[in-house]
Amino acid sequence: MDLGLILNGLIPSWSSVAILAVFFVYLAIAGSILPGKIVPGVTLQDGTRLQYRCNGLVSLLLLITLLGVAAKINVVSLTAISDRGLDLLSTTFLFSVLATLLLYAAGRTSRNQGSSLKPHITGDLIHDWWFGIQLNPHFLGIDLKAGMMGWLLINLSVLARSIEDATLDRSMILFQIFCALYILDYFVYEEYMTSTWDIIAERLGFMLVFGDLVWIPFTFSIQARAWWLLHNKVELTTAAVIANCFVFIIGYLVFRGANKQKHVFKKNPKALIWGKPPKVIGGNLLASGFWGIARHCNYLGDLLLALSFSLPCGISSPVPYFYPIYLLILLIWRERRDEARCAEKYREIWGEYRRLVPWRILPYIY
Repeated sequence: MDLGLILNGLIPSWSSVAILAVFFVYLAIAGSILPGKIVPGVTLQDGTRLQYRCNGLVSLLLLITLLGVAAKINVVSLTAISDRGLDLLSTTFLFSVLATLLLYAAGRTSRNQGSSLKPHITGDLIHDWWFGIQLNPHFLGIDLKAGMMGWLLINLSVLARSIEDATLDRSMILFQIFCALYILDYFVYEEYMTSTWDIIAERLGFMLVFGDLVWIPFTFSIQARAWWLLHNKVELTTAAVIANCFVFIIGYLVFRGANKQKHVFKKNPKALIWGKPPKVIGGNLLASGFWGIARHCNYLGDLLLALSFSLPCGISSPVPYFYPIYLLILLIWRERRDEARCAEKYREIWGEYRRLVPWRILPYIY
């Protein structure tokens, strides 16, 4: 594609501002009034626990229903997001910068000493803005639901464009099914996210806000969005489809199984795992089930799922594989940071756990 056309497309438009504003207003309203299970978060250092309303699935289904009805009566176009992908990307990026500057300013002036809102200021402006200075501040209802919903909305808009252009094929269908199942599963098990690294350890700065609002929806959909499946026809054999499905299923079983085991263990340390009492190191470190195979076995499942999203694009270009390659780098970086944090926290207990479970992510490889 012509570089000038791309740069021109990146200029923010009022249409994209309107789409983004409506999306965030909906998230704020739906998140606060729709019914959902109230889940207590992990216990913070000061002994407090945040309460999370897990109504993401209801919010998502209602949003899709409302968009479907609006499209039926010609109020909105289902291809609006797909047609405005570039300027919507730049608009969302600018919003992320603005939001995190406001979060930084609010954090600097906060006098709250609770674990959730206590400012952690290094004095390095760029560092504090990038990583954030408060653990769980709230801003316009922005949370990890936004990125996952945005990802699905982009995919569905691309699907609508593919149908309108009569280019829908086996590759696009496979990609859409895998992504939709993964996103719906995320919301079905939304409460499991309350005990993840992002929630309990990462402060809310540009890194997380940009990752949630820009990186997740716009790069995770690159197989469909980045003019790939819309503009490149891929002929998949039946064997390739079966193999792709196999990668997705194995990835899902490992990813969901590992996360579920850890979540259940944190709620009930005596719950059986694979029919046996859990093996625990130092009273805190689970070494049974998937967590006895590798110290970050859930990352392996996530990587297999990411690969399954790209395989429908074939192997003629590395572009559709941007997401799994990026995710591999990210998870190795995160795993190293987590290892350092756990080594400092658990000391000799962590060494014992490493001897019992020597593999980091992929058994016998890494």
